[in-house]
Amino acid sequence: MREDDSTKAIWFLTGAAIGAAIALLYAPQSGEETRRLIKQKAGEGSEQLTAQGRDLVDRGRELYDKGRSMADEAAEMFERGRRMVQS
Repeated sequence: MREDDSTKAIWFLTGAAIGAAIALLYAPQSGEETRRLIKQKAGEGSEQLTAQGRDLVDRGRELYDKGRSMADEAAEMFERGRRMVQS
């Protein structure tokens, strides 16, 4: 069943690529304008990916710091408990 799904996905992507190529061939603007538009959109996409990557790194740092803090607190509680048992 997975093979059937992957085959469908491949055919869908192939159809999308063919449709995009046909759309570019019949676009009302010149090739130079089309290339400029593609370059602009690629730049915008790159900027968005970079910003999302930075956000992801920041969130990862925050989670790491929070986890580290929780681990430190747990270690302190364990140490206090150990001292109480030894007393």
